[in-house]
Amino acid sequence: MPESDLDALLKLSGEIDGVRKVRVYGRIGQMALEYDEPRRDAVLAAVGALDAQAIADAKTGYVMQLEPRKHKLVMDLATLIGAHYARRWFLPTPLRAVFVVAGYMAFLRAALRELAQPRLTVPVLDASAIGISFVKRDVDTAGQTMFLLNVGELLEDYTRAMSENELINSLLDVPDKAQKVVGDTEVSVAATELEPGDLVAVRTGMSVCIDGVVEQGSAMVNQATLTGEPLAVERSVGDDVFAGTVVEDGSILVRVRANTAQTKLRSIVSLVQTADSLKSEGQSHMEDLANKIVPWNFLLAGLVALTTRSLIKTSAALMVDYSCALKLTGSVAVMTAMSDAAKMGVMVKGAKYFESFAKADTIVFDKTGTLTEAQPRLACVLTTDGWSKDEVLRLSACLEEHFPHPVARAVVNAARERGLEHRERHAAVEYIVAHGIASSIEGRRAIIGSAHFVFEDEGAQLESDIKERIESQMQGLSPLYLAVDGTVVGVLGIEDPLKPGVCEAIADLHALGVKHVVMLTGDSERTAERIAREAGVDEFKAELLPEDKYAYVERIKGEGCHVAMVGDGVNDSPALGLADVGLAMGGGSDIAKEVADIILTDTDLAAIVRLRRMSQGLIDRLTSSYSKVMLTNSALLALGITGAITPQMSSLLHNGSTIAYSLSNAKAYLH
Repeated sequence: MPESDLDALLKLSGEIDGVRKVRVYGRIGQMALEYDEPRRDAVLAAVGALDAQAIADAKTGYVMQLEPRKHKLVMDLATLIGAHYARRWFLPTPLRAVFVVAGYMAFLRAALRELAQPRLTVPVLDASAIGISFVKRDVDTAGQTMFLLNVGELLEDYTRAMSENELINSLLDVPDKAQKVVGDTEVSVAATELEPGDLVAVRTGMSVCIDGVVEQGSAMVNQATLTGEPLAVERSVGDDVFAGTVVEDGSILVRVRANTAQTKLRSIVSLVQTADSLKSEGQSHMEDLANKIVPWNFLLAGLVALTTRSLIKTSAALMVDYSCALKLTGSVAVMTAMSDAAKMGVMVKGAKYFESFAKADTIVFDKTGTLTEAQPRLACVLTTDGWSKDEVLRLSACLEEHFPHPVARAVVNAARERGLEHRERHAAVEYIVAHGIASSIEGRRAIIGSAHFVFEDEGAQLESDIKERIESQMQGLSPLYLAVDGTVVGVLGIEDPLKPGVCEAIADLHALGVKHVVMLTGDSERTAERIAREAGVDEFKAELLPEDKYAYVERIKGEGCHVAMVGDGVNDSPALGLADVGLAMGGGSDIAKEVADIILTDTDLAAIVRLRRMSQGLIDRLTSSYSKVMLTNSALLALGITGAITPQMSSLLHNGSTIAYSLSNAKAYLH
């Protein structure tokens, strides 16, 4: 659609009965409507009836840019100001009075809707303040008051829309990945590159990033983000699956049906709406106070009327409210923080998680892929029972190839680099979270995983002298044991070096108020000790299962710690969900990202340090906004009640200060 049609489309959509809000997202050519649920069918029918002729008939003749549009704001202000002063200068008083009364009807209807709830809110304040002018038979003052209120509302709506649009555009830049099936191979591609008809593989722990139809396989899919259902549902051949859902168990091939931009927009708009309900304690306090203070405005106006007998001073007490300023400045500060976070590769699912992270005094890190490199390397292959190194690596890669974990990728990459083909040997596999992988290949049971899984859970055998030799050769490495039919046939040593900048990041977190940094891992004690020493963490726990990590977080929370958990794997999910705030690293599993409150697309720990600073900056900004709004509006009330300024000047200064504080809160947090 040409840009010249956008205003007409917005105008027609906004006039549909039941539609509350219309937003255009020009970068992806989409429009989102917020409507009254009972009117759903009528709204959809009306939208479907909008055609080229309707757009042509409604066009105003001037070309606009995409929303939020400064040009449109200027035109709306010009129309509002021009109409107001044209009536004042050119219409006789009786006719001017008719226009003012007609304009008052919109304010009166809004007030009556609020009173019907019943509740005292800002629309009731506005209607009362204007009504006092009618009581005084001062039609010009009533018209001027409505004019100033309309200008203030127009500017506030634009400021809010600008912040919301900036946030959504920032989130659109956060990349999604998909496993596209090309022939008999899989290629990792950006989800935005997918087209209808493409085939995508989705397995345990991975998210569905597109809308499509299951073409092969069966899986249990968690659709909570879409439907609110807490339990996963089975999806098999012929069933629909949707973007934003997560495969908890199983493996499916999905044929892409819808445009990926549409599905991503839906997920992002849903995230923004959800984030609005997950307000921080400070923001909630500001908005609760804003709602509670309106009745006190009326009480104050009543006292002024009784003591001064002045309708002008009574009107002044009604013209200034705290509600709009407190709500707008808070929401703009939060949307700016979310937008800035998205620009640096961090998706925060709600303002409350900024606050939780700012308050965290204990940060718990997983090791692999979090403190250590996101792509570990295969350092060595040891063999037993007559197997060759190539045979051990080939079978290991066959078992590991479909699982989203850094160690699995290290094994598969090593096999690929050595030219070892393994896909034709693939059989159905069972992924046992935090333990290992089991499969039946050529009629034999093959398992790969930790020493705990292979020896204790599966009862595999290995002579003690060989085991001691392997442990000595694996000094500082993470061992993966491969066993076939109960006999260990090889061991893979995974080198998992510390990420660059980890020591500096942990030191910075300490400087920013984090008292205790902990590393939890399922790796061996010896490897964990080396990493913990190099990273500079305060405490570490090794050889842990998911339930052990969960129990540790539960214990320290019980001791009064405010806990942030950082992880990337399926086995981190329980602890991520339990922590006061969970952070999932970008290279990790999609289940971890689904459970986490904050997602980092980058694997660099410096992003966590920046997020800590930004979170603390948001809390400071909310506190500062609260103080400035309360002081400014209290001063305006005092000046209006004493007669130092007129009610109209109070309204002008009130709206002006609200816009100024909101624009100040829209400034970037980190430069």
